[in-house]
Amino acid sequence: MHWATDVDNEVVCEMKLTEEQAQHFSYAVDQQYWYELVVDDLPMWGMVGEHVGDKITEAKGGSAPLDTPMNDIFTHRTITISYNGDQIIEVNLTSENPEPIAAGKPYQFTYTVKWTKTEKAYEGRFDRYLEYDFFEHKVHWFSIFNSFMMVIFLCGLVAVILLRTLRNDFARYAKEDELDIEGMHGLKDDSGWKNIYGDVFRAPDYLILFSAMIGTGWQLLLLILAVILYAMAGPILHGNMYEDRGEMVSTVIVCFALSSALAGYSSGSFYRQYFPTAREEKSSQWQKTMVSTIILYPSIICLVGLALNTVAVHYETLGALPITVILKMVAIWLFVALPLAVVGTIFGRHWGGKHDAPCRVNNIPRPIPVAPWYASNWFVIPVAGLLPFGSIFIEMYFMFTSFWSYKFYYVYGFVLLVYVILGKCNHGCVICDM
Repeated sequence: MHWATDVDNEVVCEMKLTEEQAQHFSYAVDQQYWYELVVDDLPMWGMVGEHVGDKITEAKGGSAPLDTPMNDIFTHRTITISYNGDQIIEVNLTSENPEPIAAGKPYQFTYTVKWTKTEKAYEGRFDRYLEYDFFEHKVHWFSIFNSFMMVIFLCGLVAVILLRTLRNDFARYAKEDELDIEGMHGLKDDSGWKNIYGDVFRAPDYLILFSAMIGTGWQLLLLILAVILYAMAGPILHGNMYEDRGEMVSTVIVCFALSSALAGYSSGSFYRQYFPTAREEKSSQWQKTMVSTIILYPSIICLVGLALNTVAVHYETLGALPITVILKMVAIWLFVALPLAVVGTIFGRHWGGKHDAPCRVNNIPRPIPVAPWYASNWFVIPVAGLLPFGSIFIEMYFMFTSFWSYKFYYVYGFVLLVYVILGKCNHGCVICDM
């Protein structure tokens, strides 16, 4: 095999550090900077250098001169590559030959490549990066099961009680709406929301923004579900637990563009249901709803991405997006996501926007007294979010741990289960809000 050729002490570069460069390298060693190299989609990591000041001080009896180098930089790397046939199975990196960091000192950076044969199968080459003991621990299973049972029990209990009560109320109010004897309608001995049941299904304030958020929410639900299912299908499609570099990001972009049709349909149908007649609908502002739905989420992503990319460009990191990638994403949004959102809005207006309130809606809203502090939005919204947050907190812990501890997350089955729990929990919260 001509490509499996050993390399011995190949010189990468030679340099002499300036005072500023020496300080930068010392800072990188103090902060334990590391780097990542990728060979045939297999990552390997190495440290910039090592801190040796404490060892020198201890060796000299607890005292060292001020000019004693405190940090060393590795000047040689040995890369070991194991292969099976014409496929790379395993890569390893060893940092060697530490040299004290000092201004004006010449350095020669070299590397060595060693090829070795192995009998390991290609399908299992990524298993060494997956931490089964961490992600598939019994505590993980127990936490997911506990959250699932808690959500099912609480949401089921609340749903049974509220739906039974509301069904009886709706039936009584519908009967009274038909009678409505001599204007005596509404003068009943009721309390709470029953005094304003005719206003519950009125159009909410900021209907355009609310419709756009409804559409964006449905789009994100479909997007997350599609990405999770694609990730779970990875072992079937690839034969292993690992996706190619950038494959998941590409999947998210494609799924987001295609799911724009659902965003337009959901927002258009939700907005249309508050204009039951064709005359009312013609005078509505459904065009603003469509535009708001199209630009709401992408504008937020663009602002966040612009801020992060500006920081990345300032520090000259490899994470900075080149202008060609940005133009490609803009083209995908213009020529795929935007037309689909427009078509979805049109279909939503004509097919899905049916007004189907369970009781009569008052033309003139009744005055609503000031609610106590525990019924205000600033209190109800955070409290209503405690149950969904508690149900998904365990899985979010494992996700964030994989990000911050540089682990590879692969238990997408757990994510799908948490996705179902969160959907069930949000459904219960909607019932509670009613």
